[in-house]
Amino acid sequence: MDEYLQATDIIDWQHPEILAKARQLAFGQSSVDAIAKACFEWVRDEIYHSVDSQMNPLTCRASDVLRYKTGYCYAKSHLLAALLRANQIPAGFCYQRLSIDDQGAPYSLHGFNAVYLPQFGWYRIDARGNREGVNAQFHPPQEQLAFGIQFPEEVDFPAILSSPLAVVIEALQSQSAWDEMLAHLPDVSLELATESGLMGNGD
Repeated sequence: MDEYLQATDIIDWQHPEILAKARQLAFGQSSVDAIAKACFEWVRDEIYHSVDSQMNPLTCRASDVLRYKTGYCYAKSHLLAALLRANQIPAGFCYQRLSIDDQGAPYSLHGFNAVYLPQFGWYRIDARGNREGVNAQFHPPQEQLAFGIQFPEEVDFPAILSSPLAVVIEALQSQSAWDEMLAHLPDVSLELATESGLMGNGD
């Protein structure tokens, strides 16, 4: 599990502000499940999705997501992983390939998390942020993600990765505003998905 607890330049959970928020969220909680739920619900509800809120700056690094309180689904997953890891709870990264407008093509990646719960094992959670038609919850072992698969070209990738996908990091770091990112959302072909480990089992 060490790789699912590591600190990196993007998942910088040793940053003082992340450590402080992680301690605050864990305070008074009596179990790993309760801490994980508190972290999940806080990121889901208190960090604004970049498109829903039309907020800048465009964030990527976990500490920046926390500081500016905004981010795309990918960035929110970076912060949630950091908060979980700061509480010594293993956390990974999951992806779906979804229709951007719910009408079919074009498609893009959607990012969320998996957390390792002692009682249940790996459990996938999506802190993207609820809105009309989106109701992600924390009810292990029942999974309740933000989005389901609707079209043949959409994919719910099974892998649980220890690090965010490079194509996601590159997309976030190469744009400067939420609307620029919306026009350049990352996507992967099925061939690239296999090469990236998305089709394998990450645990």
